[in-house]
Amino acid sequence: MHRTTRILFSAMLLTLLTLSIALPVRAFEERTGDTITIAADEILEDDLYVAAETVIVDGTIKGDLIIGAQTIIINGTVEGDLLAGARDITINGTIQDDARIFGAAFLIGEKAVIGDDLIGAGGSLETEPGSKIGGDLLMGNGQNLLAGDLAGNAKLGTGAIELRGSIGGDAVFALGNMKNEGQQMGPMVFGPEQTITIPNLAVGLKFGPDAKIDGKLEYVADRDLDVPTSIASGGITRTEPIYSEDELREIRRANRTPVESALDASIDVVRTIATLIIVGLFLGWLFPSLLGKLSATIQQKPLPSLGWGVVTYATFFFSLLVIIFVMVLGGVIFGLLTLGGLSGAVVVSGLLALFGVSVGFVLLTVFVTKIAVSLLGGKLILEKINPRLAENKFWPLALGVTLYAILQAIPVLGILTEIVVVLLGLGALWLLIAEWRKNRQIIAAA
Repeated sequence: MHRTTRILFSAMLLTLLTLSIALPVRAFEERTGDTITIAADEILEDDLYVAAETVIVDGTIKGDLIIGAQTIIINGTVEGDLLAGARDITINGTIQDDARIFGAAFLIGEKAVIGDDLIGAGGSLETEPGSKIGGDLLMGNGQNLLAGDLAGNAKLGTGAIELRGSIGGDAVFALGNMKNEGQQMGPMVFGPEQTITIPNLAVGLKFGPDAKIDGKLEYVADRDLDVPTSIASGGITRTEPIYSEDELREIRRANRTPVESALDASIDVVRTIATLIIVGLFLGWLFPSLLGKLSATIQQKPLPSLGWGVVTYATFFFSLLVIIFVMVLGGVIFGLLTLGGLSGAVVVSGLLALFGVSVGFVLLTVFVTKIAVSLLGGKLILEKINPRLAENKFWPLALGVTLYAILQAIPVLGILTEIVVVLLGLGALWLLIAEWRKNRQIIAAA
């Protein structure tokens, strides 16, 4: 575990070093290991690049600090910029310029001072009372508890904000859908060795008694929130969120009435029936005996079909891995041999194979398996009611598809039905192919 972590952090450091090539050339110091500590009496005159599991900075760094770690604790001083990526980042000291942080949990302690902007993204940000940020705050977080002082503007994209401190400029809080307003975000835990206790905030926007915004407040939400009118000296405005088409569909679905939900479900059932009947008739015309053989195999060997269906499903994903492995290996080998034409041909062939196998599998699972099982079900029912109709090409398919579509629309039962139907169909197809290959071998031997 320690070796793997060291390799990952070394790769992160190498990436940071590579990115730094575009910057003006200047001296730097590089350190790696499991735990790196900059002692309180230690002063580094250059930039510092660090990759470790734990990094503790108690001393002074005259240049920039670039870190990749699991846990970062800064109690000393960084006179340049901070660029840090870690699970936990705690700042109790001074960052004289910008701080750019990325990870799971961030804590800006009560004695922390960030001279310019704080920019980052992660799970949770907490600024304690007494902490100071001299520039702007730009974060994309799950939640933000702001109890310190911010001199500049705040722009936050988040689900929960609790402001207890002050913002010297304007504030833009992008909250979005407030359907779960007031509900707790839930305890955030990112591992047993987590060093930061993450506050459990409620979804929405909340203000403490000492909270204030010297500029204007704009919050982006789909409904009006309870915001004290005196909280922002420059006024308060609400902006409607801009949703994508997928998000709009989900919102409409969530806000449907029971009647609308029933109507939508009925439309989905009719759509499923029509689609499977049309495709089933086309398959019956294109491959006259295929659906009949699949149905007969399922009827005669239901349990083997179910078992071989699981095998077929697993084989599909294994085939994808094999194709990807061969494609990458062939491309690398021919590339090393400077046979660029063959390398490109292998990669293109691999991509075409991935596309073909994926499309074929989707067609089988979405249409062929369901039609075959539905045809069998409809035929078995009609044989009990009207044997003459059971031999018809249309009515068994129509009845079976209708029953399948109704069962599929029932919550939980629909998922189970679809799984069993797909596995039965795939397994029957596997058995048919195996039987065909066996017959071919017998003929060849004869």
